[in-house]
Amino acid sequence: MKAITKKRRNAFLIDLAISGVVNVGVEYLLRKKIKNEAFHALVTPTAVLWTLEYVQLRNSGQTLGYKAAGLVVENANGAEVTPTQIVKRMAYRDFIGTVDYVFKRKSFESQNGEILPHDRIAGTVVKEA
Repeated sequence: MKAITKKRRNAFLIDLAISGVVNVGVEYLLRKKIKNEAFHALVTPTAVLWTLEYVQLRNSGQTLGYKAAGLVVENANGAEVTPTQIVKRMAYRDFIGTVDYVFKRKSFESQNGEILPHDRIAGTVVKEA
């Protein structure tokens, strides 16, 4: 595993931990209004993670985890990432990327870990800040 890929993994774990803490608060508030357990198990965690990630990437090009790891997400041409790119990146990573990793593990990383499949689809690059 390349060094930048390890940093990306660690950054994502930090973001998951932060999202988990926020999710506990959101779930506590929503439990009184929404009684469906499937909603709390599937929809709430994904919505919280995506919302936090979207807002942070839109504002600064970094999530808190990426900032701690010294990484930044950029457009492939060096500009700021667009809202469409952010959504494509998150959707591909969370739904298709896992299956992609299982079947194409050898070709998963390119350019020293700066581009993973969800970056390729969205047209983004992760670089060290």
